[in-house]
Amino acid sequence: MIKTIGTVAALTLKEAARRRVLRALAALTVLLLSLSAWGFSRIDAEFAGLTTGEARMVASIVLNLVMFGLSLIAALGTAFLAGPTLSGEFESGIALAMLARPVRRGWILLGKWLGLVVFGSGFVAVAGLAQLIIVKVTVGYWPPHPLTGLALLAGQATVLLTLGLLLSAVVSPMASGVVAVGLFGATWIAGVVGMVGEDLGNESVARVGTVSRVLLPTDGLWQGTMNAFQDPSVMAQFTSGAGASPFISANSVTFAYLGWSTLWIALILGLAGVTLARRDL
Repeated sequence: MIKTIGTVAALTLKEAARRRVLRALAALTVLLLSLSAWGFSRIDAEFAGLTTGEARMVASIVLNLVMFGLSLIAALGTAFLAGPTLSGEFESGIALAMLARPVRRGWILLGKWLGLVVFGSGFVAVAGLAQLIIVKVTVGYWPPHPLTGLALLAGQATVLLTLGLLLSAVVSPMASGVVAVGLFGATWIAGVVGMVGEDLGNESVARVGTVSRVLLPTDGLWQGTMNAFQDPSVMAQFTSGAGASPFISANSVTFAYLGWSTLWIALILGLAGVTLARRDL
């Protein structure tokens, strides 16, 4: 079983490396890193007279903004890579050749999921570390918990690609990618709405964000990512109205939420396995 899963994971990585979406992903990442390098290099010139503490605060907020762009690129890449993984192979007939052999469908699903997780986590690690180095070189800022932030960003990509796998087992590759990215964006918007509700003291509106983070943990993990990257002085400066900002996070991710995110991934992956097992070749 382990050998089969490892083989499928390796083949999934090779397949992902050959897809055109990878080239688009690389081009968008290089463009984002280039623009961020230019932008961070202009902070001192545009905000002359800032104290060291104020400069760190501005750098950490702008870093969260850029990291959101990186998370969006990762979301697009993982969603549209996960889509063709199952649905595309059913449409092309490749699945018929693979599943006709004495190999469990669940093993193939786990192998593909593992390959995509390695790909998504590797992308986040390389691109995220490059961004952090750019910020360090240009403005001298280094976030307080960089490894935690990158790990949560990789977790966000894992959540989305797992959802993409489930969708790809029931709909076309393009549709699964569009739906996954759409849900990612909708959850983020709902999270912003919830933060506004919290800031205004409106429990009904605040509950929108809470429910959305339970149904799809991407925004909850993103909140933890921002908290790990931002300077601790940010919350001291924004004692009022901070909750209404989409690029400032007041709270870190709790162990309970990490546990729920892990359980959510397992449940969705299990549902994808059940769906795949019942699908006709």
